[in-house]
Amino acid sequence: MFSRVALRAAPRQQPFSLVARRTFQTTRAQLSSPYHYPEGPRSNLPFNPKTRFFWFRYLMYCVVGFGSPVAIAVWQTYRPRS
Repeated sequence: MFSRVALRAAPRQQPFSLVARRTFQTTRAQLSSPYHYPEGPRSNLPFNPKTRFFWFRYLMYCVVGFGSPVAIAVWQTYRPRS
């Protein structure tokens, strides 16, 4: 499962040292790029959890999201057969 580049780069080394020699590089964010978004906590969320009634809206979202499949299953199980 070693990459072919790692195997070709050091054919005489032990297989265990191949994984240790791999390095991962990252580039710094280009702030002038049109594809860069703000960074930090809660910046990637499509809603604002700091609003006043966020807890209530979140609770209702969970109740509707988890409750509706159960309610639909119960309704279809106990409905009269026609």
